[in-house]
Amino acid sequence: MIVLAIFIVVVVWLGVRIVPQSEKHVVERFGRLRSVLNPGINLVVPFLDVVRHKISVLERQLPTASQDAITADNVLVKVDTSVFYRIIEPEKTVYRIRDVDAAIATTVAGIVRSEIGTLELDAVQSNRSALIAKVKEAVANVVDDWGIEVTRAEVLDVNLDEATRAAMLQQLNAERARRAQVTEAEGTKRSVELKADGDLYAAEQEAKAKKVLADAEAYSTAAIAIAIKENGLEAAQYQVALRQVEALAKVAEGSGKQTIIVPAQALDAFGDAFKMLKGRL
Repeated sequence: MIVLAIFIVVVVWLGVRIVPQSEKHVVERFGRLRSVLNPGINLVVPFLDVVRHKISVLERQLPTASQDAITADNVLVKVDTSVFYRIIEPEKTVYRIRDVDAAIATTVAGIVRSEIGTLELDAVQSNRSALIAKVKEAVANVVDDWGIEVTRAEVLDVNLDEATRAAMLQQLNAERARRAQVTEAEGTKRSVELKADGDLYAAEQEAKAKKVLADAEAYSTAAIAIAIKENGLEAAQYQVALRQVEALAKVAEGSGKQTIIVPAQALDAFGDAFKMLKGRL
């Protein structure tokens, strides 16, 4: 009875497998793949089924790798990459690839060189997100047969040699100088445009003022014509006398002493004008 009890305990012990949440177990029977045990309680056939591999399904990170690559415009760059992956089908990983990390690292290096070879240096520097997306997609297609899911593939840095750095710095300084000249030229152009707009506005205002004066003069002339038509010659003489007095007043204006020579006929006209104005007042 004791032996039977011990045998039952051993059978139960060997037939019940508890798999942690972070693992999957690969079971073999007579050297062949039998099943994959998922996290939780699993039953196997004692003495026949053997847990041969315990595979962690946690996400893993490969060490940062550096590889040389040549861009489409023949610039040598050193690219630093990092890959994150996890095993989702342990039966493929166990029986199809021996060293997973080395295989993924080699695959990433080849794909990065291939993708960078299709891009120029400016595109590599400015559009790194698109490069990362292409690398991740290409790596995912390759490692799918190994039961691996690539969660992230990062291009951490793109380094240049000193000669290329100096050339790029010189080009950058030249581009900044060009932009400064363009900005200055645009400012000068804008200043000239504003000055021209100001001159045009002043000319328009002056034209409007002349038009107003012309309209006023025309109105005054029309009023005088109507007065002459209604009152006869007297109205015309009155206007002439008024203009003469205004002319005399303007001549008298000014600083210092003036000597004015007036013809005798003009003095008689002024006298008549004052008489008419006096009669009006």
